[in-house]
Amino acid sequence: MPWLQQAFETVILEWGTPLFEGALVTLQISLGAFVVGLAIGVTVAMVKLSGPRVLIHLADLYTTLCRAIPELLLILLLYYAGGDLINLALAQFGLDPAPINGFMAAVVVLGIVQGAYAGEIIRGAIQAIPPGHIEAARAFGCPRLLVLRRIILPEMLPHALGGLSNLWLVLIKDSALISVVGYSELLFTAKQAAGSSREYLLFYLSVAAVYLVITLISNLLFSRIDRRIARWMPAH
Repeated sequence: MPWLQQAFETVILEWGTPLFEGALVTLQISLGAFVVGLAIGVTVAMVKLSGPRVLIHLADLYTTLCRAIPELLLILLLYYAGGDLINLALAQFGLDPAPINGFMAAVVVLGIVQGAYAGEIIRGAIQAIPPGHIEAARAFGCPRLLVLRRIILPEMLPHALGGLSNLWLVLIKDSALISVVGYSELLFTAKQAAGSSREYLLFYLSVAAVYLVITLISNLLFSRIDRRIARWMPAH
């Protein structure tokens, strides 16, 4: 079929390498933001559960704002306002404005946005841990960090895995929002390819297929992790 051959030549032969590189960038941004979001989420969850009242109020404000404001608007605000604040701080020390690294900015911005959701997921998972386990560890004189590393994090993981897997899938899609600030990830590359070839439907359908493949592979990996963790859970 001529149209199928033409589509193959246009997508694979002409734009295959840029699209593949864009997909890798999307995965790198998503993975980096996921790690940043997890770190923020654990911190926010621990603060909300046992932190000082002032920090609890700040954590509540952070999660409320991030969940109330549209993510696209948050990304624009954090990206541009964050750059302006950094350059303003450098100007106070008489330094020249620093160029903003697009990749790191994308990772940090998405990580901050996702950290609010991760915090609530992790907080609920920690609350599902039997209190006696934590009390027993403290009775043996375990330091707080040791309790966190050996008791809280391993035991909350089975309860948090479902929410975190959903958060990862949402993050894969949210990484496309970075294209609005001009960073070349998968969707931004597809826009360039579509604009160059005028084959908008073809390239957008191709990119949708790539996102679907990433989602299916992610679901498979999380399912295997879930089955592995379930072996160590007590039978009901």
